[in-house]
Amino acid sequence: MIPGPFSYHRPATLAEAVNLLSTLGDEARPLAGGHSLVPMMKLRLASPEHLVDLHGVAGLKGIRRDGNTIVIGAMTTQHELLTSEDIGKSLPILHETALLIADPQVRYRGTIGGNVANGSPAGDSLPVLAAADAVVVLRSVDSERRVPLTAFYTGYRTSVMRADELIVAIEVPRVVGAQWFRKVGTRAAQAISKVVVAAVRGGTSPRIAVGSIAPTVVRLNATERALAAGTPLDDAMGTLRAEVRPIDDLRSTADYRKRVTENLVRRFWSETA
Repeated sequence: MIPGPFSYHRPATLAEAVNLLSTLGDEARPLAGGHSLVPMMKLRLASPEHLVDLHGVAGLKGIRRDGNTIVIGAMTTQHELLTSEDIGKSLPILHETALLIADPQVRYRGTIGGNVANGSPAGDSLPVLAAADAVVVLRSVDSERRVPLTAFYTGYRTSVMRADELIVAIEVPRVVGAQWFRKVGTRAAQAISKVVVAAVRGGTSPRIAVGSIAPTVVRLNATERALAAGTPLDDAMGTLRAEVRPIDDLRSTADYRKRVTENLVRRFWSETA
């Protein structure tokens, strides 16, 4: 199939891009990597009347430091994350995630902002960003706001982002402690994950985030509190089993996902002891 008719826009500046989104409203969709949006348009599952291509917008790419915070431009590609020395040293779990996303062709085109905006619960980078307490920076014509990734999603592929807003960056504060990431799927890469766990052990409490088990990425807050309080691991895993309510779908069953999530969190805790 081919997409329905649409108008194509290629703004050169951020101001031009947000002005277009403000003017066109719900009839427009930003285009980043396009790996999710374009296939949906071909299947007529999405039919925007306007596409706003962000590839010509200056200032949306790149990785920089602002004090102890890493600022990742929304149009930074997975390949750039993979090859960034700063990401490799400061946020190695994001580096590892980028290595397992699809194939080199996709990594050269796919962007971190597009991954976050798409909001797929199977998006491998989302648990990493949730465990790292990342913040999504949103820009509109007259304002800018910052939303913690853990508060960004409201449901399956839905978020607090308004139609007139654009993701311009992801901010990741300094991560203290051991970082851990595991993806379980039919293959290590080029496959949608069945379960993916990203975690950090350091500071006052561990941070554990899980993808592919619910309509959105999930932070295991109750399990984190149990582990931080020194609860014996088997008892903490009882908390996890009560907290995790996985989905059934074509890729896996809820029971399998719950058991794998528990096994992965046990491995995280033992390997970072």
